[in-house]
Amino acid sequence: MDVHAFIDRQLQAWPMAKGNFDALAGVEVKSFDVDGMPFKVQFNPARIVSSGAKVDAASLKARKCFLCGENRPAEQFGMEWKDRYTVLINPFPIFRRHLTIPDNSHTDQLIAGRIKDMMDLAADLDGFTVFYNGPRCGASAPDHMHFQAGSSDFLTIAEALDGVDLKTVATDGDATLSMVDSLPVKVFVIDAADHAAGERLFGRLLEAMPVPEGEREPMMNILCYSTPAGERLVVIPRKRHRPSFYGTEGTDCMLISPASVDVGGVFITPRPEDFARMDADAIRRVLNEVCLNSEELADIAANVH
Repeated sequence: MDVHAFIDRQLQAWPMAKGNFDALAGVEVKSFDVDGMPFKVQFNPARIVSSGAKVDAASLKARKCFLCGENRPAEQFGMEWKDRYTVLINPFPIFRRHLTIPDNSHTDQLIAGRIKDMMDLAADLDGFTVFYNGPRCGASAPDHMHFQAGSSDFLTIAEALDGVDLKTVATDGDATLSMVDSLPVKVFVIDAADHAAGERLFGRLLEAMPVPEGEREPMMNILCYSTPAGERLVVIPRKRHRPSFYGTEGTDCMLISPASVDVGGVFITPRPEDFARMDADAIRRVLNEVCLNSEELADIAANVH
């Protein structure tokens, strides 16, 4: 898939998007060590579209879906993938190469039955990490199924995982499910040379994860990228949509709405005051509130059958 040529053609045809991509060269970034894992914080004002998105049922019903073909900007075009998805550039980028990959039909953001697609996509998109935000875990369009993808060298979690012990939970042929509880963000990892086996292991993990009342799937973010051994899925279970201090009112509030990119190592702040205040303690506080602790991760692992 010649995605880089596609991105270049699209940016030449869409001045607004090109301006946002060009602006990435000037974004401010600072770095922190949080309990042994490197994190970055990016000041990116254009991302207020996502961080401040209203995703309640009434707000979704009141707006047109921006991922449906008939509602996209006239300047935006895409590449078909597997006759089911369309590869688009994300006009409000975090990465220097940032894609949104919606389903061709307007169907809810749910991951069941799509993990093999995710791994196949990561294998096709050389140098990209594909990610999935659950409907209450950072997705700004929970009413339309989509993946995103961005430059793999941007997130810090892949390198952090290379330096820790993976505790095996289950195996299936050429795929292994492990847990990692030694990083500040607790995760499950599926390494799969065989995508069908990886999909089966994910199904077993999905059955073991709790589903909050009123939701249709467990809360989670998922990252997927290629390694020399195949594709690696990083499943980040969640227990909260946004931290308790999310908002714009009050001295303690910050407009931090963590999604895959944030829990994967790069926190996005659309307001300068939030960028100024973000430090290792604030990152730790967000992760403690929205992600699982070691005991909660172990409880899920014990229920994998």
